[in-house]
Amino acid sequence: MTRRCIDNPNHCPITHTMNIIGNKWTSIIIYMLSDRKLRFGELAVRIEKISRKVLTEQLKEMEFRGIVHRESYAETPPRVEYSLTPKGKELLPILDQLCAWSKDIELTLHQEN
Repeated sequence: MTRRCIDNPNHCPITHTMNIIGNKWTSIIIYMLSDRKLRFGELAVRIEKISRKVLTEQLKEMEFRGIVHRESYAETPPRVEYSLTPKGKELLPILDQLCAWSKDIELTLHQEN
């Protein structure tokens, strides 16, 4: 991996990435959608502590960034399903690595104490 010193943090790729996936809910939503499409209500139930307002905002932001696809069906009652886009699926191995690193560092810190 090539590492570069970035003089301007506003143009740092890592900062940009963390601005996209580093909030409280994005990675959880990505994992929830990792293996299937889900409706809004299903996501709300699976992510117990997220408010419906915040879930709506997060899904809109993720759709805007091309991470989530929103499929609306012309049915009564209306049905909307969310799924990961190819760009969203590219984040799965990255999040898996972050998760593994987190478990490793937690274990290391626990052993040191």
